[in-house]
Amino acid sequence: MKRPTIADVAEAAGVSVATVDRVLNARLPVREETSKRVFSAAEKIGFHATNIIRQRMLADLPSYNLGFILRKERHAFYQSFAEELEAAARAVKDRRLQIHVQFAQSGEPSEISELLLAMRGKVQAIGAIAPDHHDVTSAVSALRSKGVATFSLISDFAQGVREAYLGTNNIKVGRTAAWMLSRLSRSPGKMLLLLGGHRFHGQPRRSASRWRSSTTIFSPFFETG
Repeated sequence: MKRPTIADVAEAAGVSVATVDRVLNARLPVREETSKRVFSAAEKIGFHATNIIRQRMLADLPSYNLGFILRKERHAFYQSFAEELEAAARAVKDRRLQIHVQFAQSGEPSEISELLLAMRGKVQAIGAIAPDHHDVTSAVSALRSKGVATFSLISDFAQGVREAYLGTNNIKVGRTAAWMLSRLSRSPGKMLLLLGGHRFHGQPRRSASRWRSSTTIFSPFFETG
């Protein structure tokens, strides 16, 4: 099969060969809409210099560095999380996003606060999975004073200091779990609630919500860490 040429890109994009040449070699300014059309056409037909066109397009776009602190590097969930972050950044076409991911080894507040502070001056914003602890809140406050916004992920922390919480509504998640348990149970009885950790707000809130939502069906047994 013949390798696609500039003429093929021009035909697929509905522009002249000279326009494709300007986009490819950045000889003269080209409207953003036209550049996007050329890039889409090149990508669609498998033009060999598609990545070069993309780099030319990105050269004049605003650039942002985003930091993320996740947990358990070898855990499949967090590996997938990091991959999805990278994919989401690549999908953004109107700016350049650079993703910097760090994995907490222990998950201890002191470790995460150090990781947060280490990103100061390197990123414009940080998304982190962290326990709600005064060490973490102090680090978030220090970052905020330097203009670095911090977002809590999955489980909330540093309320009133962090920028926003990005995650599910833990109370609703707990109620949904209670509803599911009620559907699975054939008769009233005792229920055991397992709590992974008190430091992460998401788990106690979901457990408490399950307990409150299940009292009409179950008699509470106990909760353990």
